[in-house]
Amino acid sequence: MWSICKKELTQFFSNLTGYIAIILFLVTNGIFLFILNESSILEYGYASLDKFFELAPWVLLFLVPAISMRSFSDEFKSGTFETLRTRPLTNLQIVLGKYAALLIVILFVITPTFLYIITIKALSASGSIDASGIAASYLGLFLLAAVFAAVSLCCGSFTSNAVVSFLVSVFVCIILYFGFSAISKLPTLQGNADYYIEKLGIDFHYHSISRAVVDTRDLVYFFSLIFLSLAVSVKNLEKR
Repeated sequence: MWSICKKELTQFFSNLTGYIAIILFLVTNGIFLFILNESSILEYGYASLDKFFELAPWVLLFLVPAISMRSFSDEFKSGTFETLRTRPLTNLQIVLGKYAALLIVILFVITPTFLYIITIKALSASGSIDASGIAASYLGLFLLAAVFAAVSLCCGSFTSNAVVSFLVSVFVCIILYFGFSAISKLPTLQGNADYYIEKLGIDFHYHSISRAVVDTRDLVYFFSLIFLSLAVSVKNLEKR
């Protein structure tokens, strides 16, 4: 498993792809959070990173599928998957190795944003910030990105075309993140099943954790999606 993880990380950071992904995430957030007046935290009036935690999921929604779309598609297309199967590795170890590599990359992407905490604290009139709220929001952001990674890996296990993998992954992630919330707002569902439909979406549980309320049900939801996505990936490899 760790040999797969190491191979994936080496491939990701052996060219500009990995560094460009990190730079794009930071630049995109920087533009929206510090330059554009409509979304600038400097114009927000409060020493808070709420704007960042509202924007980051949408950036990750496209970034995570982009960095994971070649995880399986390139293996299938180039024929190296057959070579990989000759090694003493199970399908589960292959999937977990690739998934662990994606999680490490996500950590590399998110970690530089800790500088925002220093910035906000320096701008605070009292010199203090809501540390527990920010910590919970970062936990929710990482879990959300972990789900996106698992879903993208799962979608990539269906095809040898990286572009198709990316497009399908983005579509599924949008449905999971925003789709159920949008459906729950339909007039015909108001007062009936709207609350339960909204709970099926990632954003409901993400915002729940962001309020510094780490509920076991939210954690179970995230881990269930991850487990289901990885299980489907393993089944797809077995079919091959």
